[in-house]
Amino acid sequence: MPLSTRSHAAALALAGALAGCSPTFNWREVPIGSEGVIVLLPCKPDRATRALPLGVEAVTVDMAGCEAGGATFAVAHAVAGSPAQAEGWARAWRAATRSQLAGAPATERPADLPRAASAPPPVRLDTPEGGGLHVLWFAQQRPDGVSLYQATVLGRPSSAEALATFFEGLRLP
Repeated sequence: MPLSTRSHAAALALAGALAGCSPTFNWREVPIGSEGVIVLLPCKPDRATRALPLGVEAVTVDMAGCEAGGATFAVAHAVAGSPAQAEGWARAWRAATRSQLAGAPATERPADLPRAASAPPPVRLDTPEGGGLHVLWFAQQRPDGVSLYQATVLGRPSSAEALATFFEGLRLP
């Protein structure tokens, strides 16, 4: 079995085990955007579209998310027309998130996500244990530009495995 198929099977098995142990988390695969990105969400997602100010531009962002086990799990998606635009939006998106922390401590570091674009690179932000905010920004090359994503867990899930299941369940084609 190829590595990507094995890791996908392991993520589904983990999600199934978690669902069996805790009916609070009913993990399901949810497509995001039109490029084949799949996320695992612990409940049936609500979807919305809104304009998000990223730097000097208002960017249309599609979102899918839900609340389960004391936390909100969400993924937002926007399409930039060029790598340069994507880099600018990614910087603005991270800065906007940090500004909402009102000076609370947070750790931002490079992240690893198989098949994510290297520019802008994947970045992970986590607040300390009591903070309850975990964010992963990543990008995917498209024929007509770059798709940007923000995967977020806000709050402290009642299951310690929920964070890992959500972030490890992100799959890019």
